[in-house]
Amino acid sequence: MDFSRHRPNTFFGLPVLALLIAATGCSSADDNASAAVPSPDAKVTELCQNLDKVLPTKVDGLERKDPEPRSALTAGWGSPAIILRCGVERPAEMLDPKASTTEVNGVGWLVQEHDDGSYVFTTSLRRAYVEVRLSAGQAKNGAGSLVDLAKPIKKAIPEGIAD
Repeated sequence: MDFSRHRPNTFFGLPVLALLIAATGCSSADDNASAAVPSPDAKVTELCQNLDKVLPTKVDGLERKDPEPRSALTAGWGSPAIILRCGVERPAEMLDPKASTTEVNGVGWLVQEHDDGSYVFTTSLRRAYVEVRLSAGQAKNGAGSLVDLAKPIKKAIPEGIAD
């Protein structure tokens, strides 16, 4: 049997297959959002790890898709991602008596609107600060994500002062 006839096809097929695998691998990673991982003290880290264990698989109807780098201190849902970061530092605006605040299902939030229409919500009066970032489009849909996150936050992060 003459195997040389089959070698050109095999030689051509392997690089193409390798290229397809590489392209597929890269495209799935490119879909992930990124988020800076906070670096709180050990006590707050433990609270955040407890929160990660009880976070829902869906927020505002969007599937969980955690940002890069992976951490128990960050979570994400959908694309563009709703990003949660636990153990963030207290925002300076938290001390401003004129700051915009709201309460959703028993969880208090500092509300910060950015120029691009996106929002950052940070929990108040909890032993750890939890930040939730919404794109402009997600913010227009209302407080659905905050409603979905209230129960796990109340369960994992006790009321009190984080500092």
